[in-house]
Amino acid sequence: MFFKSNYSYSNSNTSYSDLLLEMDSGNIESIYFYPRKREIDVLYKNGKKEKVPILYNDQLIIEKASENNIDLTINNNRKESLTANSFASVALFLIFIIAIVLILRSTSKIASRALGFGKNKAKFITIDDVDTRFEDVAGVPEAAEELKEVIKFLNEPKKFSDLGAKVPKGVLLIGPPGTGKTLLAKAIAGESGVPFLTIAASEFVELFVGVGASRVRDLFEKAKEKSPCIIFIDEIDSIGRQRGSGIGGGNDEREQTLNQLLTELDGFADNSGIIVIAATNRPDILDSALLRPGRFDRKIEVMLPDLEGRKKILSVHSLSKPLSKNVDLAYWATRTVGFSGADLANLMNESAIHCARDESKSINDFHIENALDKVTLGLRTSIISSLNTKKIIAYNEVGRAIVSAVRNGIDSVDKITILPRSGYMGGYTKINPDEDVVSSGLISKKLLLSKIEIALAGRAAETIVFGKNEITQCSINDISYATNIVREMVTKYGFSLIGPLSLENSKETLLGDGFVRNKSLIADNTYSRIDNEIINISKISLNNAINIILKNRILLEKLVEILITKETIENNIFKKITFDLLNV
Repeated sequence: MFFKSNYSYSNSNTSYSDLLLEMDSGNIESIYFYPRKREIDVLYKNGKKEKVPILYNDQLIIEKASENNIDLTINNNRKESLTANSFASVALFLIFIIAIVLILRSTSKIASRALGFGKNKAKFITIDDVDTRFEDVAGVPEAAEELKEVIKFLNEPKKFSDLGAKVPKGVLLIGPPGTGKTLLAKAIAGESGVPFLTIAASEFVELFVGVGASRVRDLFEKAKEKSPCIIFIDEIDSIGRQRGSGIGGGNDEREQTLNQLLTELDGFADNSGIIVIAATNRPDILDSALLRPGRFDRKIEVMLPDLEGRKKILSVHSLSKPLSKNVDLAYWATRTVGFSGADLANLMNESAIHCARDESKSINDFHIENALDKVTLGLRTSIISSLNTKKIIAYNEVGRAIVSAVRNGIDSVDKITILPRSGYMGGYTKINPDEDVVSSGLISKKLLLSKIEIALAGRAAETIVFGKNEITQCSINDISYATNIVREMVTKYGFSLIGPLSLENSKETLLGDGFVRNKSLIADNTYSRIDNEIINISKISLNNAINIILKNRILLEKLVEILITKETIENNIFKKITFDLLNV
């Protein structure tokens, strides 16, 4: 049984000897004694309460209290300690049990993940999950029409089967990045009305052997359950690369995944009602077995949009933006040759950001112009303050513009500026790409030579104005660009006196004596001829640029004077000045 005082005691300065005297004198009414403590609670007859220090387990106090008939209460806290120890033991036991449970749960999750490695991560998409339709995809009408026909195969199979036509097993979307391959896939998901499975090819391959092949099997099993069904595999080149391309062949996990995919596409198992659509921008590295008829029966090129396509894409991305009535999207379509659909979407988004920055209520030509500069040339850096530096940069940029005007026409020059941009040393001259070259992909020897002359025109202008000993490294990027073009002309395209020879990858790998050695298939004499041709074409191009600028020295000085003052010359001003002064 526990005894506890109901009084509140305060510490005092009463000594041990004083306590004994007070007990003998009869001034103490009661004492509360704690055997495990070195103090007692003392209640005096006058109502005073104190805590007085004593010896540990002091028996003298007990004897004195008994002799003087003082009320003594002994508070034994061993039971309290036992109770506290019991609670601590129970708590430790519970913590141990909880820890075991958590470990078992985490272990089961790891085991389930390990067993689930073979399950694919494809997502089921229905028509209600996607808002994109074919009318939302502009600039690629041919690809859209081809894919609409694929949907007809699924929706009206009897119409084609009556004519003996078979549903294509695979459709491969090929095109540069940003041209709308994934967007077309979304449109198919929104238009087809059948279950749509989408997965990235990189999700097939894991560290463990056999996981990729297992995921491919699981993917097609799910597709069979939902047949008719469409499977979309994005960036298929991550698993569809040419097999055995490594040194000594290869038998890695990626190849096992590809082998399983080839079997599922066209093997003994019947996959009727399943169409596989894949996208890639690297068709050149895909395995030939993947591209043969019966696997990917159709190859649809999703190329860069033409003028009309760019106008439609700009219109689509302008629908949700407050565009000013004065903005002519047809004009901006002519200014964005070579832009993909993603580039045009980014251009309109940047225009809206510039509009918000100016706190304007509608997007005008000024906002689109700033966005175009940012997208194509990067952020603007600090303004050049030195007049001498301005002159050097101005002569470089105007020289390039004049040579471009002579070789490709006045309209080829879009803008000249000495305002520095990130990635450019000083200013820049923006040259409009040729629409025919962008659409066809064909480039002539004449056009390549003009590109080299334009690139070297900055060095040519510096040589004429400042002399050979005062030229700067301002044209370093242009010289590197020109050299790469010349090298390709000689070693890749056969545009040189060496003849129509491809000397680009003329090396073979030899395995011997435990070492890998590269043996060149080009003779040393041919290497010398290649170097001489590169040097000769570069020098001739530089001299041609010098002659063009010398003929137009008056125009050069006129444009440099305006450029130093205005810092930027737009296309309309350049055409107005150049029309009267240019000598071709």
